[in-house]
Amino acid sequence: MTTSYVVGCDGAHSQVRKSIAGAQPVGASSDAIWGVLDGQIETNFPDLWSKAVIYSEEAGSVLIIPRERNLTRLYIELKPESRGSASRDELTQEFVMQRAQEIMDPFHLKWKTVEWFGRYQVGQRVATKFSDERDRVYICGDASHTHSPKAAQGMNTSMHDGWNLAWKLNLAVRKLAKPELLATYEDERRKIAQDLINFDYEHANAFAAGNSDALAQNFMQNVRFISGMGVEYSNNPLNMPTKAMGTGDLRPGCLPTPAKVTRYVDANPTDIQLDIPTLGQFRVYLFCNDPLASRGFLDTVCKQANNAGQSFMGRMSAAANASYTLQPPVAAPHDEFVCPERYTTVSCLFTWALVVSGAPKSAFEIQDLPHALRDSAWTVYLDDVAHTDTRGQRCVDKWLGGLQGNETAVVVVRPDGYVGTLRVWPEGSKDCGQEAMRWMDEYFEGFLTDDVGAPNY
Repeated sequence: MTTSYVVGCDGAHSQVRKSIAGAQPVGASSDAIWGVLDGQIETNFPDLWSKAVIYSEEAGSVLIIPRERNLTRLYIELKPESRGSASRDELTQEFVMQRAQEIMDPFHLKWKTVEWFGRYQVGQRVATKFSDERDRVYICGDASHTHSPKAAQGMNTSMHDGWNLAWKLNLAVRKLAKPELLATYEDERRKIAQDLINFDYEHANAFAAGNSDALAQNFMQNVRFISGMGVEYSNNPLNMPTKAMGTGDLRPGCLPTPAKVTRYVDANPTDIQLDIPTLGQFRVYLFCNDPLASRGFLDTVCKQANNAGQSFMGRMSAAANASYTLQPPVAAPHDEFVCPERYTTVSCLFTWALVVSGAPKSAFEIQDLPHALRDSAWTVYLDDVAHTDTRGQRCVDKWLGGLQGNETAVVVVRPDGYVGTLRVWPEGSKDCGQEAMRWMDEYFEGFLTDDVGAPNY
């Protein structure tokens, strides 16, 4: 088989990783072996339906995690002294059940049903490389990093590996990306893998030691990372800070803070960070207090950004539109609900959005806006529902620290939902709009190319 790219998602013993010169898993493994059981349990333990840790100095630890359908997952520690010379494969389901009963004594423990049984040995390792020298072969998930499963990070982190790489590969296969784009995969995800191992080392040790205080403290210190909101990328061609980013929460390489807005077209309140579906496009949010007062800025940006003769973004849109015409995305079952055509009317590469934070709906009509925004009616928002926000803040206040007078702002969000770059301008004039276009062109020229040639499909 001949292919342009290979992605190895083939687990901790990855053959793809072994084919990459110099990609070695580096780290350590413990002597502890753990058994895992999913099933319906009969017990007089009073906290079965709460996440609980039971520690026995002699027998080891059990982690109890309630699941759906009256199921419970148990992680059972199998200390070296308790299993003798038995290998991992010799530690049967019955042996693990018996060990769990000993750890939980004097509470009785029986299984009505068992849906799944497994064993694992904790290995905390990160591969020295996530790609080959030619940036053609990649590894994701357990092929690139392994750790304990106790903080529910394995599948979550692995899916984020794949998502980080997938949208970049899409642009590379379509010949719309420079090599610098794919190079950011290892730069971004290997750092996160190392952060995960550092967290997991402390978490697993506190768990094995039965130190509930240390376990709780470690969890609280890392709750943003565990939830995914604290997974942050360093500066690179995709994540570019500027000299005027406002005083809000948004920073390049971070996920946007959840915020509430009203969709203009149907008056529905929505979470702005989730409203535009993930279609492999960059989202370009334009912020202003009054779209009529900022018409010079909006007209200039919207016209030049969508004109192949006036901007790099315009040429990129033309190249992307041609590529997607030749090779459209595969239809998904949920497309009839998502309605992707609402977000691709202007460009297959950029989704344009307007957030109005000062003027009421009665102050302007969609037809008053530049052509690109008229064609993007589903992504015109009113920032008028601060009372529904958990902080009682408007989106513009959360994201940018607010806008004064005729200030305008642009926020670029990557296809994977991370902030790429942002900047605030002192006024909504044509001159500021031209400056904004030069700035955006410079940003996208760092990792995209309109010299497409023949696509790789």
